[in-house]
Amino acid sequence: MTSRERVRDAINFKETDRAPFDLGATFVTGLSAFEMKKLRASYGLEEKPVKVFEPLMFLGEVEEDLLDSVGGDFIGIFGPDSLLAYENSNWKNWTAPNGEDFLVGEGFTTSVGDDGMVYLYANSNPNSEPAAHMPPHGFYFDHIYRQKPLGPDHEYNARVDYSDQYAVYTDHELRHFEKCADYAYNNTDKSIIFNCGMGGLGDFFHIPGSWLEAPRGIRNLEDWMMAPYLHPEYVKDYYEMQTEICIKDLELAYQAMGDKVDICYVSGTDFGAQNGPLMTIDAYREFYKPYMIRIMSWIHENTPWKTMNHTCGAVADFIDDFIETGLDILNPVQVSAAGMDPKTLKDKYADKIVFCGGTVNPQTTLAAGTPEEVYDETKKNTEILSAGGGFIGANIHNIQAGTPTENIRALISAVTGK
Repeated sequence: MTSRERVRDAINFKETDRAPFDLGATFVTGLSAFEMKKLRASYGLEEKPVKVFEPLMFLGEVEEDLLDSVGGDFIGIFGPDSLLAYENSNWKNWTAPNGEDFLVGEGFTTSVGDDGMVYLYANSNPNSEPAAHMPPHGFYFDHIYRQKPLGPDHEYNARVDYSDQYAVYTDHELRHFEKCADYAYNNTDKSIIFNCGMGGLGDFFHIPGSWLEAPRGIRNLEDWMMAPYLHPEYVKDYYEMQTEICIKDLELAYQAMGDKVDICYVSGTDFGAQNGPLMTIDAYREFYKPYMIRIMSWIHENTPWKTMNHTCGAVADFIDDFIETGLDILNPVQVSAAGMDPKTLKDKYADKIVFCGGTVNPQTTLAAGTPEEVYDETKKNTEILSAGGGFIGANIHNIQAGTPTENIRALISAVTGK
């Protein structure tokens, strides 16, 4: 089967020659740039600096030669800008604190503190407060929370506080989407995933506003977790505004890319922790579900795209509600979290929702197991989840820095045979 045939059958619950495999086509199925050079070398590919297209999670761009080597079935379409609001173009060299060289967009702007901390600035503006930092021995640029004091006189007007958080796609962005989709569709046999992400209501990755020079409103995660209880109408108005912009962006993106896209990545909001949900099901139904229904309904009523959401953790109790919103693909099946046993979930939801990313426990087996253990666990879970179609093979979230190359290869081999 071609990749496109394999994916389209799998996401429509049809048997395929093997499970389709994703490496790097979304913000949550990627590979740390620190590991990409070693993975490329293990396949005998050309040695070259890795392009870091997402600095916060420090994700490397999976180029076509690596994609073909691993048997990858997807190409992801991302915006032209990084998540720090500089464009991923005119690549330049940057040396990380550990001495490794990478390529970054021309607008990637940093400074180094006396303690070796590397500071990264939103919108390439070194005169603003830094938006993220990487410790001397770190592997990521962590958010810096820049919430200003919200005194008793703060108005809590979401349409003011978050007016610059999201925007309708520009012509430049739309032409970029169009060009990327045309190339991927006409020059490869890969399935295309569009990384919208605009449906990430309350996404912990969005709340700090790392792409803004001076974010307003609630930006600390502790305060945001309390906001639905302390300021419910404020949260709902923020989500209403975000939903309006998201639907407009989806309309424009569909005009640019049309039916070339198979899957739209809508949201990365996390609802689960390791041992249970991050909120009650009632809170989800009040603050998230109504808006997600509107977004998913627009997609299904106006496009043939399948919808995909990411949420980490123990979310088994939420899956019925996810399905009711119109969600087609759930990423991931975090097999290490409470209640997320692959067989139990597959038996219950065999033809109701597609699972993506339930291959091997990334917290133990992938990180510290032997290649044989990684292969066996991946093979077992893939066979369970792909029975009758309805599964996309991928790691459970991004493959992290420090993961042994031989273990990454074992995961890939168990899914694709490469």
